[in-house]
Amino acid sequence: MSVPEPALGPHGRSFSGRVGWGARPAVVVIDLVRAYTEPDGPFGLPSPESAVAAVTSLVDAARSAGHPVVWTVVRYASDLADGGLFVRKVPALSVFAAGAPGGWGELVLAPVPGEPVVVKQYASAFFGTSLAPTLYAAGVDTVVLAGVSTSGCVRATAMDALNSGFRPQVVRQACADRTPAVHENNLADLDAKYADVVDLSEALTHL
Repeated sequence: MSVPEPALGPHGRSFSGRVGWGARPAVVVIDLVRAYTEPDGPFGLPSPESAVAAVTSLVDAARSAGHPVVWTVVRYASDLADGGLFVRKVPALSVFAAGAPGGWGELVLAPVPGEPVVVKQYASAFFGTSLAPTLYAAGVDTVVLAGVSTSGCVRATAMDALNSGFRPQVVRQACADRTPAVHENNLADLDAKYADVVDLSEALTHL
C-alpha cells in the first residue's frame, strides 16, 4: 500500500520540507497587547478573541509541563529616539513610547514570576534583544510562536528563529491579522520557507 505524498504548498515540491520538533520547546507570545485586541486600539484586529483563547491554552499547557514561556512587547523612549526608521514607516508605533496615553502596550495576559518579558523596538523578537541567549541558556531548541500580527511580528520572529538555529512552530489558531486572507497567505508562505505551521492540537500534544 503506497503512502500518499504530503500536500504541497503554493511554492511546489521544492519548498515541502519540515523542521520538526526538538526536545525542549518554549512558547513565545509575541506582542499580545491591548493595541491589537481592543476594538478602538491603534492596531485593532477585527476578531482577536479566538487567537487570545488559543494563546491561553498554549501558555497553560507550557506552564503545566514546565516549559519556558517568554513574552514580548514593543517599547520606545519617550522621544522615540530608539525607534529608528521603523517609527517613521509606521508612525502609529508612537503609542508604545514611554508615557504615551492609553496603556496600549499593556499585555492582555499576565506573565507569572519567572517568565521573561523581552522588550523590542522592531518587528522581530530576536533583533537587538536578549531573546536568543535567554532561550539558549534554558536549553530550548524549539520555539512555539503565537501572537500578533501574523504578517508582521510573528512572521519576522519566525524567520529570525530559523536564522538563529531554533525550530519555529507557528500555531495557526494562536495568531491573528487584519483579514483572513492576509493571515492565511502569510501562514502559507511561512510554512513553505521559514517555519512549520501547525494546528493548536498538535502544539498542545508536544507541550
